[in-house]
Amino acid sequence: MFRLQDSKVLAVDMTGDAVKAKNGSMVAYDGQMAFKKLSGGGEGIRGMVTRRLTGEQMTVMEVRGQGTCWFADRASEINLVQLQGDKLYVESSNLLATDAGLRTGTSFTGLRGATQGNGLFTTTVEGHGQAAITSDGPAVVLRVSPQYPLTVDPGAYVAHQGNVRQSFQSGVTFRTFMGEGGGEAFQIRFEGDGLVYVQPSERNTIAGDV
Repeated sequence: MFRLQDSKVLAVDMTGDAVKAKNGSMVAYDGQMAFKKLSGGGEGIRGMVTRRLTGEQMTVMEVRGQGTCWFADRASEINLVQLQGDKLYVESSNLLATDAGLRTGTSFTGLRGATQGNGLFTTTVEGHGQAAITSDGPAVVLRVSPQYPLTVDPGAYVAHQGNVRQSFQSGVTFRTFMGEGGGEAFQIRFEGDGLVYVQPSERNTIAGDV
């Protein structure tokens, strides 16, 4: 069971079951715990090869035991995500922990990932259970519906879930290259039905430089 000890520390109560977490993110535990490094994001050799090919490097450990284990990542804010058979798309650097039964993989993001400086692929988490993702500042969860599509700055995007389609929007013009752009040359548009997690801080991106 995942619960927030505070906004920057994740507590996981275990009764003999296991959790997958970012390698080195344990900050404390009570009871009896065993730590095992997993390769390829816990997906075995095939997952390891896939992640190396796509650039979505992810070092994960399995923690199994009886008691409570606490996790954190450089004092980042932590957000809990409940998955009920749907898929979560999140950058591997923002994924702190998942239930052991959730499946992780990779997905092509195209130009959206390139503008974020995160490459052309992103990490996916799928199944039934909980995941914990990090953000720079408390993330807000914005709903996308067929009536209300959402447009997000690539530098503020953290993750999304649900039946959502994303497309890349560019406002680059000749004036942009002349230094007269509006400062928001690249955006991500979400349509469909789902949730988008946005942080109140913009990471340095290629999009932010034009």
